[in-house]
Amino acid sequence: MVLNLCLLNRSYWNRGIFSSLPRLDLFRNFSLWSMKKDPDLESALSRNRRWIVNNQIKNIILRYPDQVAPVKFLQKKFKTLDLQGKALNWLKKYPGCFEVYFENDEHYCRLTKRMMYLVEEEESVKDMQEPLFVERLAKLLMMSLNQRLNVVKLNELKRNFGFPDDYLIRIVPKYPEIFRIVNYSGRRSSMEIELISWDPDLAVSAIGKIARNQDAEPCFSCSLPSTWVKSWERFRDFNSTPYISPYLDPRSLVEGSQEMEKRIVGLVHEVLSLTLWKKVSIMKLCHFRREFCLPEKLNVLLLKHPGIFYVSNKYQIYTVLLREGYNGSELIDKDPLVVVKDKFGELMQEGLHEYNRRHYLMNLEKKKKAGMISVRPEKSKKQNNEMSEQDDRGGDKSGIFDPEERRRFYKILFDDSAP
Repeated sequence: MVLNLCLLNRSYWNRGIFSSLPRLDLFRNFSLWSMKKDPDLESALSRNRRWIVNNQIKNIILRYPDQVAPVKFLQKKFKTLDLQGKALNWLKKYPGCFEVYFENDEHYCRLTKRMMYLVEEEESVKDMQEPLFVERLAKLLMMSLNQRLNVVKLNELKRNFGFPDDYLIRIVPKYPEIFRIVNYSGRRSSMEIELISWDPDLAVSAIGKIARNQDAEPCFSCSLPSTWVKSWERFRDFNSTPYISPYLDPRSLVEGSQEMEKRIVGLVHEVLSLTLWKKVSIMKLCHFRREFCLPEKLNVLLLKHPGIFYVSNKYQIYTVLLREGYNGSELIDKDPLVVVKDKFGELMQEGLHEYNRRHYLMNLEKKKKAGMISVRPEKSKKQNNEMSEQDDRGGDKSGIFDPEERRRFYKILFDDSAP
């Protein structure tokens, strides 16, 4: 259910329920809850969340000596992931991915042979896609104000673009004619990647390419039902003005002008087009506010364009998706890396179905022994899936009021390199 702040009873303020939060901050926290939910895109985010958690477990195991991790060590990681229950139970839910065994009075976990095959396939795809990674990185630098991006900030988004973990030593040094590492302040956190040469062939956005192929003027597309009359009217009005390329130097534009808004919308569209899943965390995108000349209230601007972007607060993590990148809940154009990761998801889901089936039969047997009337299988299967989804969510819903908790959960969930 979408939370509308206007529906909050004024008496809540009088009773001091939100007295510990400034009103301005509360409005800011809930400002992204006003977009009408799209069940298909919300479903896509749910699938991604399960994949993200298990992908992180995979990476933890791969980094461990001999690629075998003690379950008690994974348990510590599970706690930081805000997952309920025991790590051992979670791992057993995905027997196609994780192999658990008992040795020397302790449980251990390693990847299954099928999972290792996918790991090798993923590495092979990354090797073949190196030229594409170079192009993506160059385009990101070309959109930045001074053709430089902070390494720490970029590391937070490297997985969105498919970059390998070691891209800084695996890719950047191999192309000295394109990139170089600089550090003008001397602080480790200030290390940046700088573009050496500007390639005009790369300074063409996804929208520009489509227009060029169709011999037409570049413009945005709208992915909304025809019944959204007012949204369509606003979109047509916005689209009637000339398109501003995200590769244009924004210093020639007036802040707050329609041209600047057009450039910002085009930039977010282009960044999303470069990502694997056509989505990105708004919080992480805002880390590049200075480099990309983004407004302070980027979320407000994105909400003004529901035909282009979809804003979700699934799992209390604000995410913007490119609507045109999806057909229902499915990506339209899948990057080769996404195809490999989908195989991982299928392997994961295969074990989850078997897990749900076993638990359904166990519960059914218990009810029979207790003389209870068994429920219909269809309903029970749905309940099992809902239980698995609830296990995946974990945590406390009230966490949205705790910025520290949200930042901690966010960092651990989406940063595989987090300790």
